[in-house]
Amino acid sequence: MVSSEFSDRPLKKLVLFDVDGTLSPARQAVSPAVTKALQDLRKKVVIGFVGGSDFVKISEQLSVSGSNVVDDFDYAFAENGLTAYKSGKLLATQSFIKFLGEERYKTLVNFILHYVADLDIPIKRGTFVEFRNGMINVSPLGRNATIAERNEFEAYDKKQGIRAAFVKVLQEKFADYGLTFSIGGKISFDIFPQGWDKTYALRHVEQEGFEEIHFFGDKTYKGGNDYEIFSDPRTIGHSVDNPDDTIRILKEVFQI
Repeated sequence: MVSSEFSDRPLKKLVLFDVDGTLSPARQAVSPAVTKALQDLRKKVVIGFVGGSDFVKISEQLSVSGSNVVDDFDYAFAENGLTAYKSGKLLATQSFIKFLGEERYKTLVNFILHYVADLDIPIKRGTFVEFRNGMINVSPLGRNATIAERNEFEAYDKKQGIRAAFVKVLQEKFADYGLTFSIGGKISFDIFPQGWDKTYALRHVEQEGFEEIHFFGDKTYKGGNDYEIFSDPRTIGHSVDNPDDTIRILKEVFQI
């Protein structure tokens, strides 16, 4: 039995979306076409997003004409669901620092910053480690890079495997920390406790009685930050190439 607050939807289904590369280009605003598709979809099913970024960044990308993103989606899951909203109301939150402890956290960050300092890549900008509530985000390039610089680094990284090599070193060095290292977006990767990947968001919806839970994402390959929720037996996964691809599949599957 689906929650009474969603009884107006003819299909008792939940559709969740990754943000970067699925609903909008990485760190860019959602298009009017995607917004229209989501509005049409919401008339039929319950919808939500599951992003790795913090709530402020996701809001910047998905808010339309000053609207509040928690009003535009039934579920809003930032930081893989560690910050969660249902029908505009804040649910439980979790803390990466509490999980790891200050000493272990400091050891990890010190190692990362030394590694970045010794890394020889064409350009570096700023904010190489960004602390979030439920994870840290690491960027060899630096999160202060421009869109053009991000695109250049992505192309360079595809050839050189900078992020993949970085993750491999961290996995070996901190094997006893109970952490997951997940590559996402164009320039960075996330570090969070095992089990705090995007499947974390599912614990907020499991008891709702949905007949189906669909998930749309672009990083659905093993090692990508959509892989775990995409391949989870509780979800029906859809792999997309870009936001236009998301719209195409939504029209095919849900006849919007």
